[in-house]
Amino acid sequence: MLLHALLTGASLVLPPQKSLPVSKPADRGPSVPIAAVAVRTREAPVLDGRNTDPIWQSAPKISDFRQFAPHVDGNPTFRTEFQSAYDEHNLYVFVRMYDPHPDSIMHALSRRDVRGPSDQIKILIDSYGDKRSGYEFAVNPDGVKRDYSISNDSQEDDSWNGVWDAATTVDSLGWTAEFRIPLSQLRYANQRSHTFGFGVWRDIERLVERDAWPVYSPDRNGLASQLGKLDGISGISSAQRLEVTPYAVTKNVQRNLANSRFGRGQDFSAGADIKYGLTPNVTLDATVNPDFGQVEADPAVLNLSAFETFYAEKRPFFVEGTGLYQFQLNCYIVVDCSTNEGLFYSRRIGRSPSLRDYYGDASTPNATPIAAATKLTGRTGNGLSFGLLDAATERVNGPFAHTVEPPTNYAVIRAQQDLRGGEAGISIIGTAVNRGLDSWTSPYLHSSAYTGGATFRNRFHKSEYELFGQFAASQVVGSAEAIDSTQRSSVHYYQQPGDKLVEDPTRTSLGGHEEQLKFGKYGGGFTRFESSILRQSAGFEVNDLGYLRRADILDWSTWGALTFQNAHGIYRWLQVNGNHWEQWNTSGTRLENAFNFNGHLGLLNNWNVHLGSTFAHLTPSFCDRCTRGGPLLRQSRGFYPWGGINSDERKPISGGMWANLNFGDGGRTHGTSLSPYVSFRFSTRLQAQLGTNLYWGQDNTQWFGNFTDASSITHYTFAHLDQRQISLSTQLSYALTRDLTFEFYGQPFVATGHYTNIRETSATPGAAHYDDRFRAYTPPPDADSSFKSTSLRSNSVLRWEYRPGSTLYLVWTHGRDDYENKFAENSWMTDYRDLFRLHPDNTFLIKVAYWLNR
Repeated sequence: MLLHALLTGASLVLPPQKSLPVSKPADRGPSVPIAAVAVRTREAPVLDGRNTDPIWQSAPKISDFRQFAPHVDGNPTFRTEFQSAYDEHNLYVFVRMYDPHPDSIMHALSRRDVRGPSDQIKILIDSYGDKRSGYEFAVNPDGVKRDYSISNDSQEDDSWNGVWDAATTVDSLGWTAEFRIPLSQLRYANQRSHTFGFGVWRDIERLVERDAWPVYSPDRNGLASQLGKLDGISGISSAQRLEVTPYAVTKNVQRNLANSRFGRGQDFSAGADIKYGLTPNVTLDATVNPDFGQVEADPAVLNLSAFETFYAEKRPFFVEGTGLYQFQLNCYIVVDCSTNEGLFYSRRIGRSPSLRDYYGDASTPNATPIAAATKLTGRTGNGLSFGLLDAATERVNGPFAHTVEPPTNYAVIRAQQDLRGGEAGISIIGTAVNRGLDSWTSPYLHSSAYTGGATFRNRFHKSEYELFGQFAASQVVGSAEAIDSTQRSSVHYYQQPGDKLVEDPTRTSLGGHEEQLKFGKYGGGFTRFESSILRQSAGFEVNDLGYLRRADILDWSTWGALTFQNAHGIYRWLQVNGNHWEQWNTSGTRLENAFNFNGHLGLLNNWNVHLGSTFAHLTPSFCDRCTRGGPLLRQSRGFYPWGGINSDERKPISGGMWANLNFGDGGRTHGTSLSPYVSFRFSTRLQAQLGTNLYWGQDNTQWFGNFTDASSITHYTFAHLDQRQISLSTQLSYALTRDLTFEFYGQPFVATGHYTNIRETSATPGAAHYDDRFRAYTPPPDADSSFKSTSLRSNSVLRWEYRPGSTLYLVWTHGRDDYENKFAENSWMTDYRDLFRLHPDNTFLIKVAYWLNR
């Protein structure tokens, strides 16, 4: 969220604050060595966080660290030194973090992969030595572990979970960390000797300081490409690796059925996750009968737009290693890409049954069972990364044995070839969906869907500039009814009158393509820019296995930024952005002409301030989606200011606020959204966060419905919507130990709306004057003029990693939902009280997994 705001969203002067000491930038003088040597050990060191083992008495020490925040290439405040060793099966690293005030070292005991306000030491390893990929292993003074995988030089995937260990101690000199990283968790070429990319990063939390070996520059493009070298590694294991994690699940489900009936069921299932290292650089991952009951629930959303809601992937098997399979669409800023659109959207696999609303009822499952899924990934010594993913889902029946989801196979193949030492590259992707349709599903679903794509990139001038291009194509096949439904969907709207597109209700396939070219400067100095041109044909359809809000678009976007990473005056960092974008559909209709300006400031007291605004529809622009397949509707100018502020998250109590305003339709439309939150750190073990999202506003051009009368005339109607929405989110985390944690997430949600002043589009919906675009209309008597949507979702998870890689989960999932076509001027407290009177759905789950390896 913050990164997206930094790019698409200016200064704040606070009262004088007492600043923490920071080091000043300094000349580096002689070149700092960027190579370390790992020493082979015959005797594995005892993992206790102490350097008393024989190997640590002889291994060379490296201490040439440089600061990169708040000062780039500055002298570190405190000394740090590390040593490295290895044997046939493990890599060992010992790091000493000197600190003259050990009692001031910041601690935070939390669940694995959660960064609390604490000091941290991190090891970065590019085991291929390709300057494009790698792994990160981090630990804090309490021994809490975090890990990531690195892809495409700078993309960090925090869903990757390796099986490794670390021990820490705090003593009179500061604190230490001793790492044991099994080589089976790394991927490397099958050769006699190796040179790994290597780096060590230290965070001194109370100083908001970050130090690195070798020197790291945030002004440069890339992460893995800035690592040093770790030499001396030879004769390490190249044996095949096998990891098996069998698990058993027992689940008790209590469900609210129709007609005030309630159901209860008890299920038992078993499955396994398998990881098999075919070679040191090729791995096969598989899951059989997976269960993801421990995954956090999706947030409640009220969607009144024409487009599908995007939900982030949270299932471990699919979220791990997603960087390789990404092929992004409508990605305008290379470091942001916040649209989430792409050829592969893993939430399609195991989704809610497609025809649940047609043939299902309250007893129909909310998710499609996944029979099995596999991933084959690898990387060769010449820079070729490849991946193959295949998943099969089961048939789901509704009442009367009607099929609500057919048996389906999903497949993705991906390959990326690095060139010029990672400075350039090409890639390809292919996806396939094949369904076993029957008479119930054939009129609605595609029998098959295929996409393919290719990209190229080239960095030059010290990796500061990059030229990027991509091409993608799609083809869907199905019955005439299914393909016509696709043409008429909000992604395409072939039926729109006055457009150059022609709907063909007899066709049984639909194809399309996408092209994009962009050029930008992403590093070096304080200036950044990018310009992109993108085109998608009207028939481009990827939503069987991808995610695309709309096709039929031509977009030209330009972004520029001034970024200052060195602390100066009142700020630690500062960035100012400007954006301009114009959009047309492929028939030549202008859809948008907008500017956005935003600024972001990180203050020395660790507060952050963000301000920005968008100015939309600056020249005559039209909406080709507002009437849901009807005529074009002219857009009035819009003004959308926003801002945010957050306090120092290291404090026992911290918080922040985001605010968004919107003004449009000549003052007829306006709204306010506020998102305050407060975080409590009761101790190093117990943290909580309370937040709320408030919205109230009036939209004078909210689509109301399309109604066809007895004369077969369709009326495209709009209304004045008076809407309010509130959601409260509560997160609680308690760590009994670093391996035994409890987490709670809960979100009650209430949204109400009332429609008035219902109108239909006039004969001139493209008129310059707002009132000339509409005329009076009386809707059918059964048209709903109000709504109330309420829900409560919560997850409680007790997680115990009783041995490395082996976990026990106790989970309680709770939900209440209701939707009514009524509007009442109740207080929010009354709405919430009514919500808790609803009968809940409850799921109680126990999952035990045991990690085996050889």
